[in-house]
Amino acid sequence: MENQVIQSDPAIMMGKPVIAGTRITVELILEKLAAGETIDQILSSHPRLTRENILAALAFAAQVLRAEVVYPLPEQAA
Repeated sequence: MENQVIQSDPAIMMGKPVIAGTRITVELILEKLAAGETIDQILSSHPRLTRENILAALAFAAQVLRAEVVYPLPEQAA
């Protein structure tokens, strides 16, 4: 699946996937959502983003995680 909303360029943010035309990384969007920020709060903080950009970042992350790779998780403290 070709994704023109998410781009990766070694000259921009060390090659991390970003929203095209910005330096806003997919990682940052995911971190903000995981911290409890709403889409509307993220859009307010980053006026260049659109709701579609955020949904594209989520779709990209899901696509990446579909790869057949084992992701070891740190052991949880009991």
